[in-house]
Amino acid sequence: MVRIGYTMMTEQAGPRELVGHLVGAEQAGFDFSVISDHSFPWLEAQGHAPYAWSVLGAAAQATSRIPLMTYVTCPTFRYHPAVIAQKAATMQLLSEGRFRLGLGSGENLNEHIVGAGWPAAHVRLDMLEEAVDIIRALLAGGHVSHHGTHFDVDNARLWDLPDDPPPIGIAVSGDRSCEIAGRCGDLLIATEPKEELLTAFDAHGGTGKPRGGQLPVSYDPDRDAAVARAHEQFRWALGGWKVNAELPGPASFDQASAHTRPEDVAEAIPCGDDLDAFADAVSPYVEAGFDEVALVQIGGDRQDSFLAWSETKLLPALREL
Repeated sequence: MVRIGYTMMTEQAGPRELVGHLVGAEQAGFDFSVISDHSFPWLEAQGHAPYAWSVLGAAAQATSRIPLMTYVTCPTFRYHPAVIAQKAATMQLLSEGRFRLGLGSGENLNEHIVGAGWPAAHVRLDMLEEAVDIIRALLAGGHVSHHGTHFDVDNARLWDLPDDPPPIGIAVSGDRSCEIAGRCGDLLIATEPKEELLTAFDAHGGTGKPRGGQLPVSYDPDRDAAVARAHEQFRWALGGWKVNAELPGPASFDQASAHTRPEDVAEAIPCGDDLDAFADAVSPYVEAGFDEVALVQIGGDRQDSFLAWSETKLLPALREL
């Protein structure tokens, strides 16, 4: 049975609201949760970008059952990998073993703020692989020094270590990232239900490891309102990750999606309250071989109604898949 997760979308709600929504998601019966780690929203209409790691710390104390995960953190620009290792160890302790560390090669939207430039994708993936090696070494304990192609670590050590290090997930979009995920990761993260990603993951050591996907949805009893909200706040998602990783700010995403129509968004994202439409959107992930799917309810002010509907109707329906 596929596990259904809840996404704390930092781009569309403030920190206290995000924690409150997660408490509701735990009560509604979601199997796990994930959180985006951004310094900018995709579009100004979303309007938020609180610090994900502070939210996670509060969430660990406000909940008791639901697993937590970054979805995803880039450990190469805004954060040095040694700092990420400390964050992850601390979160695993605070959550009493409920944390997973999701990592990816990042987006220009978030990483440009430190002024380090934005290299080509193959360079970013090389940086990600080196960062994962550093993080794993630190989580294993002891002193770590590293002098690599992209990073230096000088006699670092984590003084507060969990008994079990958090599993590391790697976001994938093509062959090279699938290679890194299969060889260096404990699970795969994807935003598209492409079976070829899982095949490539398995070919490089991913066989038997979990694989998770993510899906935006727009619940509302008024379908027209759901479509309008999805178009206003999530039309950027139709651009694809090869484009979305490169654009530098909300104005760029606004311009890039200027000709995306509401009907285009409604075709790609389930909108309204038709359970069959939501199930049909999740089904490709299940059929491709994904173990879990994290839902993103669009609209920071529409979480409570979505959670109530999920508890009584959506989650039972999806668990029949």
